[in-house]
Amino acid sequence: MSTSLENSFVKDAIKRFRYYKSLGDHTLQRLSAVHLHQQPDPDSNSIAIIIKHLHGNMMSRWTNFLTEDGEKAWRRRDDEFESGDALSKEQVVQMWEQGWACVFNTLEQLSPEQLLQPITIRGESMPAYDAILRQLAHYPYHVGQIVYLGRWFMGKEWESLSIPKVKGASEAFTSALKSAQNNNKPS
Repeated sequence: MSTSLENSFVKDAIKRFRYYKSLGDHTLQRLSAVHLHQQPDPDSNSIAIIIKHLHGNMMSRWTNFLTEDGEKAWRRRDDEFESGDALSKEQVVQMWEQGWACVFNTLEQLSPEQLLQPITIRGESMPAYDAILRQLAHYPYHVGQIVYLGRWFMGKEWESLSIPKVKGASEAFTSALKSAQNNNKPS
């Protein structure tokens, strides 16, 4: 990879992770502690459980990212899926923030040259950039679950985080986006 591509990759990965974190942030702000522990059925995960899992994954994958296997011996993945009912909303949000801080602290310290460095996750070797892509696929999957559950629990009180499901909303959004881009162009 060229250095400019490597610099762009890290910067763009951070941007994408921040976007998905913001979707979760906006959802968590709207929900009560009760919502965080609701489950659609007994075999489904609550938002609190999903966040426990994300926290465990983030701490394990991003702690000593370049020097230790991404599946740490201290991680207890199966326990992440145990009921999170004893957790307060503040504790759930704290886990969310701590996990993301670990992601961003690691990525922001990563040099472009390190993207090709081999790392391991559960003994599987891969270049660092591929491990980043792996997490860019994993975290949005769970953030989507969080947003979906939040929307479901709030029902009619939910306000869309993107383009509302209303006829003409997509065209209006695109028009407003183009207008904003034109207004930000240098004269």
